[in-house]
Amino acid sequence: MMAKMAILLIKFYQRFISRYILVGRHCRFYPTCSEYSLMAYKKYGFIKGTYLSIMRILRCNPFNKGGYDPLK
Repeated sequence: MMAKMAILLIKFYQRFISRYILVGRHCRFYPTCSEYSLMAYKKYGFIKGTYLSIMRILRCNPFNKGGYDPLK
């Protein structure tokens, strides 16, 4: 249930905030952080999905070059 709520929030972010407010490509990773989080919630559920999502967002900084970083 909690994972479904998180997925709905991420989809809202992707459809409205990311598309209309944050115009352009901003994520340094592929797949994007929101896509990565969606996959994590679907595969691992709420607790581990949240942990993996937070760790991914923490890696998104100017000192990390980014690139291809799939969910394992």
